Amino acid sequence: MPQHIGIVACSAEGAALCYKTICVEGGELMGPHAHPEVSLHTHSLADYVACLERGDRAGVAALMLSSAHKLARAGADFLICPDNTIHQAMDAVLPRSPVPWLHIAEVVAAEAAGRGFRKLGITGTRWLIDSEVYPQKIEARGLSWARPTEAERDETSRIIMDELVQGVFRPEAVAAYQRVMERMKEAGCDAVILGCTEIPLIMNDGNSPLPTLDSTRLLARAALKRAVTGASGK
Repeated sequence: MPQHIGIVACSAEGAALCYKTICVEGGELMGPHAHPEVSLHTHSLADYVACLERGDRAGVAALMLSSAHKLARAGADFLICPDNTIHQAMDAVLPRSPVPWLHIAEVVAAEAAGRGFRKLGITGTRWLIDSEVYPQKIEARGLSWARPTEAERDETSRIIMDELVQGVFRPEAVAAYQRVMERMKEAGCDAVILGCTEIPLIMNDGNSPLPTLDSTRLLARAALKRAVTGASGK
């Protein structure tokens, strides 16, 4: 029997894309219309944002652990979180979690190394960009990285929080991300991490100046692989 996947959700659009990817692509491993059992729990996004704005990682961890315990009681064998930003609290979550997790940045870094990329541009919310969530996992794979400039962080984070998480997708947002990614390309990056789980809703290999690492779908596929074969996908 496939393992039961638990999704600790934060923002709706990213969680929905992750859930849909698991359900739709499950058939490739399990047969038509098949996918593992999936349960999802989320606290209000406002609760997470309040913690992030005051720098309260313990509060973020408490919310994640609350979801983890609910999902464990529902039968989840392992957990994923389709939200890069709140992974900054994972160090406080893992030792207290009732079940194991896949770490989104570890999954992405493994994919980057496997595809032979050497320097990765990181995109996402300002909270994520200012954290060590991705740098630590990228460096563990022997790769280098680049962050957006201060002005780029402000603009792309605004797009995420004011538009993408609300289901608003504008051509101007695509153009803004293209400018950031073009500058990263000029700075020597050979791929870019779509490090907010909503960014893949507007950016992909077809409109990006750099090859993209879609954190949302990569996490979903790693969860599928683990659920069906027992492999972590790292």
